[in-house]
Amino acid sequence: MDQSTFATSPLATSALAAGGLLGGFAIARTTKNRQLGGAVLAAVGVACTASWNASAGPKVAGALLGTYLVGFGASHPLAKKIGAWPAVSVAAGATAAASLVLTRS
Repeated sequence: MDQSTFATSPLATSALAAGGLLGGFAIARTTKNRQLGGAVLAAVGVACTASWNASAGPKVAGALLGTYLVGFGASHPLAKKIGAWPAVSVAAGATAAASLVLTRS
């Protein structure tokens, strides 16, 4: 598999999106620097959006970016009910699942 195929692989992009949410949270929590975690979240969001756009077009890319951002935002109130890591895991899983469903060929 060449690099361009990997970059737009639905499975790889779905995993990257989940990793961006989990990794951004882990970095913010570990370093106690929310801006650094946000930078990771943003960088991964940009990479995923480019991949989603290449594989499924701008409408799907926009919808999935929205899912990624809503997942991030929704994890905050959800964390008050189920805990921080479970909430981020739910958001990451939902985003990855939506990415797989919407980018399947």
